[in-house]
Amino acid sequence: MAFAATMLIAGTPAVTASAGPADNDGALPGRTEWAGSWAAAVTRGNTVGLTNTGLNNQSIRMTLQTTVGGDRLRVRLTNLYGEQAVQVGHATVARPDTTTPDDLSDIDPASVHPLTFDGAASATIHKGAELLSDPLAFPVTEQEDLVVTLYFPVLTGPVTFHGQSRVTNFIGAGDLTTAAAGTGFTIRPNCCWMFLSGIDVERRLSPGAVVVLGDSIGDGNGSTANTDRRWPDLLAKRLIDARPEVRTPGVLNLSLSGNRLNHEGTEPGAGGFPGYYELGPNALARLNEDVFPQTGVRTLITHLGINDIWMNGDSAERIIASLRQINRQAQARGLTSLVGTITPYEGNGGPGVWTPEKETTRQAVNSWLRGTGATEFDGVLDFDAVLRDPEHPARLLPAYDAGDHIHPNDTGAQAMAEAVPLRLLGL
Repeated sequence: MAFAATMLIAGTPAVTASAGPADNDGALPGRTEWAGSWAAAVTRGNTVGLTNTGLNNQSIRMTLQTTVGGDRLRVRLTNLYGEQAVQVGHATVARPDTTTPDDLSDIDPASVHPLTFDGAASATIHKGAELLSDPLAFPVTEQEDLVVTLYFPVLTGPVTFHGQSRVTNFIGAGDLTTAAAGTGFTIRPNCCWMFLSGIDVERRLSPGAVVVLGDSIGDGNGSTANTDRRWPDLLAKRLIDARPEVRTPGVLNLSLSGNRLNHEGTEPGAGGFPGYYELGPNALARLNEDVFPQTGVRTLITHLGINDIWMNGDSAERIIASLRQINRQAQARGLTSLVGTITPYEGNGGPGVWTPEKETTRQAVNSWLRGTGATEFDGVLDFDAVLRDPEHPARLLPAYDAGDHIHPNDTGAQAMAEAVPLRLLGL
C-alpha cells in the first residue's frame, strides 16, 4: 500500500537508571529503569450521571492490558479534574481468573496483591493531583491483562476518568478489592477507567515508550470490545513479535474519543453533536499532561484533525498550524515526532457532517503533510492511503469500515498498525 515516511530520527536524552542491591520492596539488582507499559488520557466527569456524581462506599474493578513487561510495577492514580480531595480506602492489583464463566470480573485469588502508598493501605489524592503507588514485586509479561480494583469509602465527587475504555468495568458496593468473585459488582458500564491513569514497569535497559496522541480512531471506536484491538494495541503486538529477542518500547495510548486540535470537548459540533467533558481539552493543552510526563517517552505519534474538520469546519491552515506547534514542542524536548494523515469519512453522520468543502480541507492538510510536513516531522504515517477506497478516495475501504464510515474495524486497525515503519520507532 502507498506510504510516505521521512527517516530523520531526533536525538533522545539518556534514560535515568537505578542501580543497587535488592531493597525491601523487591528492587532488582543492577541497572534498571522504569518504563511506561499502559496509560490512559483522562478528563473531567460529565455534567450528569455517574461520572458527575462519583463513587461513594463503592469499589470499581478495571481491566487493562500492558504493552511491555517487567519484574516490578507501580500504579498511577489521578484526581486531576476532581473538585475535592479523594480518599482511596484500599487498592489491589491482580490477574483475571480465566477459568470462570465470568472471566471479565473474576480475579485469580492467588494473584491478588495490595497496593500501598508510602507503606499505607489507604491514601488521599489531593484535588488536581496524582498519586503514585509504592513499587510492587509483581512480574508482568508483554501484553498481559491486569485487574486494578479501587475502593472509595466516601463520596468522591466528579471523577477523573477515561470515557471510552472499550472494556467492561465493574462497580459494586463496599470494599471489594480482595473479592475473587465478581458477584458483588452489580453495575457494569461498558466504558470508563476511573481515577486510573497509568502502569509503569521496571525493566533492564528499556528503550522507552511511544505515545499515541489521537482521537476516537486511536481510542478504538469501531473495534471489538474486550479484545484490545485498537490500532495502538496492535502496534504494540507487532513490535513485540517483530523483535522478540530485544527490549521493545512500550506503547501508551493517550487517545481521546472526540478530541480536537483547536477546540474544547464541551464545544458542540456539526449535525447537532453536543459537547462533553470526556472529549477532553484541545490537544495542545494536553501535551503537558498526556505526553511529556509519560514515563520514558521517546516518540510521539500525533493523529488528530478529523474532528476539527467535521465538527467545526476548521480551515486547513488552522489545523496545520496546530500540528506544527505540537511537532515543535515535541522536538524541542528531544522526542521523535511522527504524524498521521487524516483518514476518509464521507458517509458519516447527517447533513453538514461531511461536505465537499470539508473534504477539500482534509485533502489540503494531507497534501501539506506529505510535502512540507514531511520535511518538518520526523516521519509521516500515511493512514489515509492505507484506509481509503482507491475507487472512492473520500470513503473508507469497505473491508476496513466499522459501519459508521469514519472508524476502522479490527481489520482496518491492523492495517494502520502495519503501516508504521518500525525503523521510525528505533527498531
